[in-house]
Parts: sequence; structure tokens; C-alpha cells
Amino acid sequence: TPGNFTVTEFTLEGFSQYPKLEIILFISCLLMYLVTLLGNSILITISILDLHLHTPMYFFLSNLSFMDICYTTSSVTPMVVKFIAKRNTVPFTGCALQMYLSLAMGSTECLLLAMMAYDRYVAICQPLRYPIIMNKSVCLKVATGSWITGCLTALLETSSALQLPLCGSSINHFTCEILALLKLACASSLAMDMIMLVVSVLLLPIPMLLICISYCFILFTILRINSADGRSKAFSTCSAHLTVVILYYGTALSMYLKPSSVDSQETDKFITLFYGVVTPMLNPIIYSLRNKEVKGAVKKLLSRNVFSQRL
Repeated sequence: TPGNFTVTEFTLEGFSQYPKLEIILFISCLLMYLVTLLGNSILITISILDLHLHTPMYFFLSNLSFMDICYTTSSVTPMVVKFIAKRNTVPFTGCALQMYLSLAMGSTECLLLAMMAYDRYVAICQPLRYPIIMNKSVCLKVATGSWITGCLTALLETSSALQLPLCGSSINHFTCEILALLKLACASSLAMDMIMLVVSVLLLPIPMLLICISYCFILFTILRINSADGRSKAFSTCSAHLTVVILYYGTALSMYLKPSSVDSQETDKFITLFYGVVTPMLNPIIYSLRNKEVKGAVKKLLSRNVFSQRL
């Protein structure tokens, strides 16, 4: 009977109803994944090697880059396996792991983006107290707290979702996305709905509200800066972070806080592609494009490598 059978593996439908589109998406996602690996690896490397970048901002940015690599890997891997191995099934444990990693990385990113906004608020609005407030110990505790919170909430969501009785094993998605999996449940679960709602509110609107408040104070402070160069520098560092916030939160909010009655499975797939593949690729580009410190660190690293090769 439905709900009484044991699921040992899931079938990922992906974009199988659009075979030509699936090929285009596979090639595009693979290229974007390689760019993501390269861009975020460079950001992590220069943040470690360049002493001038040993600041709270680049500490959080390195965490964000590492998270984006893990997040994209967990999203793209099922798609790559399906195309290369010609296999669209994934074991139960593999699906559980992929779902957990995606939720953990996504949840942690929400919290880290809020912490980065607070870091910019302290740096611009309280510059004299910045070294005291955002010292190494505080940054480490904040980052650790974000990781632990993200991992624990993901564990709660994943374990609760996989305990539900399922009436099928075919997931209408290209990854083991939790909302797609919940559509296989034989009946709605009030406990699961409450868990999803509480976690979504804690990790999306509340951090977003903190970010908005931080940037309101930042904007007022920037407008009071007399120096044009000072305003330009403050705007450039904040605009990069704000762009990433809008891209990430905009797509996540539209997916996880929409009414459950709205059935938009095909739209959800493209939204997942955007915040799971496109955004992690854009993050290092956005942060580097108008950042003289990052550009200078990259040039220094490249020139050092060229010089050492000549020797």
C-alpha cells in the first residue's frame, strides 16, 4: 500500500521532458561550476596568503567562498552523474547527504551574509571601535556559530523529511531538493510544515531585516562623509555585498516562503539553478570587480609566481 514500501533509491526527473534544454543546461552548469571553483579558490587563496587581507571582511568572505564551492558541488554533482553515467537514480543515503549539504550550506550562507552586513556597519559607522568589536575571537565565534546553526537546522529538516511516509520515489527535480521531496509525502505533516516555516523565517526574513537595518545606518553615515573618495570607497565595498544579498535572498525568499498551494515545480528548478549554481559563480566576480585590494592581491600573487618560475 502507498506509504508502506521502503524507498532504497530515488529517481531524479530533472529536465528529462526537455532533452535539448537538458544538454544546454548541463554544459552551461558544468562551465559555471568550473568558474565557481576557480573564482572562489582564488579568493580563499589570496585571503590566506596576503597579510593585508587578514581582516574580518575577508575572513567572512573566505567562509562564503568555501561554502559556495561545497554548495555548488552538492547541486551540480547529481546532474553531472545523470549525463555522464547515464543514470538518473540516486541511493537513499546519497539523496539524504546531498539534501543535507544543500540545506546546511544555504542556511549558513543566510547567517554569514547577515554577519557581513554587521561587519560593514561597524567598519563604516563605528570605525574607531571596529578593531575592538570585530576582533579575531569575535569573528571566529560568529563564523562558528553560523556554521553550527546552519548544520543543525539542516539536520532537523533532512531527518524530519526523510521520516515521512512516501507514496513514490520519483523526484521532479535535478537534485534531492527538500520541497520536491515533500511533494512525495502521502499526507501533509503539521510538524514538518511547522519546522519548515520556523526555520525559513529564522534564516530568511530575520537575517534580511538585520541586513536592511545595518544598511540604513550605513547609508546615513556614507551621506554624511565629506570626502568624495571616502564615499566612493564605502559605496564600492558595500554595493558588492548588497548585490550578493539581493541575488541570494531574492531567489531563496521566492522559493521557500511562497504559499504551499502554489505549484511551480518547473519554476522552482530554475530558481534552484540560479541560487545553487549562478549566484556562487557571481559572488567572487562581484566582490572582485570593484575591489582594489582583491585586484592588487591577485596581481601580487601572479607576479610572485611568474618571478619564482623564472628563477
